Amino acid sequence: MTNPYRGKPDFQFWRKSVAMPAPTEVDPVVSTNIQIGHETRIATAGSCFAQHIARTLVGQGFHYMVAESKPAFDFSQNENYGTFSARYGNIYTVRQLSQLFERAYSLYEPEEVAWVREDGRYIDPFRPQIQSHGFETIEQLVEDREAHLDAVRTVFEDCDVFIFTLGLTEAWISNRDGAVFPLAPGVVSPGVDPASYAFHNFTVGEIQEDLIKFLQRLKKINPRVSVLLTVSPVPLIATYENRHVLTATTYSKSVLRVVADQVAGAFDWVEYFPSYEMITGSHTRGAFFADDLRDVTPDGVAYVMRTFSNHYLGSSHSARIADPSPSISDSEFEKRMKNIRELSTIICDEEVIEESL
Repeated sequence: MTNPYRGKPDFQFWRKSVAMPAPTEVDPVVSTNIQIGHETRIATAGSCFAQHIARTLVGQGFHYMVAESKPAFDFSQNENYGTFSARYGNIYTVRQLSQLFERAYSLYEPEEVAWVREDGRYIDPFRPQIQSHGFETIEQLVEDREAHLDAVRTVFEDCDVFIFTLGLTEAWISNRDGAVFPLAPGVVSPGVDPASYAFHNFTVGEIQEDLIKFLQRLKKINPRVSVLLTVSPVPLIATYENRHVLTATTYSKSVLRVVADQVAGAFDWVEYFPSYEMITGSHTRGAFFADDLRDVTPDGVAYVMRTFSNHYLGSSHSARIADPSPSISDSEFEKRMKNIRELSTIICDEEVIEESL
């Protein structure tokens, strides 16, 4: 028997494709069927790291889809519009994403309506950090949420490419009806009854089931959609598990990476983009993490997004779109760029965990 590895391409060998190239020349994307043109409608959702993709798309003049671009009511603060395609804030877990779809299409109505902050203002349990001043009344909160869910339906139905960044496996769940929240209730609403909520760390099987269910539902309402999955390289800011946050992070990211790989392999319209490996891989020697060892440096972001652009943006291949909408106007482009520039820091709901200790 001859050596079965003889003649294999360089990218299948560690020394040639990882150890020898300069860190920013390591390109783990081997092939892709998803091509994004300037009129392809791209929507994003997920954890904090997903916001870098939005900036790149807007900065390069691509059609980053924003269905919720301005306040719907006078009491809605002009905050967090354009950060994601709708004003949903960080969606850290796949169960959150699945329940967002269910809430948008009236398949599920959580019992939890509002939480009360220490200052007496009301906040949305599913978007607790979306409005810094909160809401004066529950009625205002509900009105704003209904407008938001209308925008969510537009995102799901009209996007050509949906990019979702998987962030966490740990979550807090309502004991009453299984609703999943982006933050532990007590972090932002100290008056809630702790007996009403439980901590849960999702498994590979649970997340895979949730993600497949979401994707099947998305494809049913939007047959032309393609999906790009990524895993956030940002470590957990804290764990509720009785173990070291480093091992908790390794568990979380490993689970998410396995799910992304298995699901991408199951559908020919779903792909995985390896931003996680590009930042955390040993070829970087830790160079792409800031001093806190969590935040990704601008050089790291630039490396990831340059690779993303090389493979997905502006290819000579025709983008997979149907009924294309016209390119955005110059004024709309400038408006979106202004919104992106104003986001001087990436918005992460989980940072309030430490801030409220």
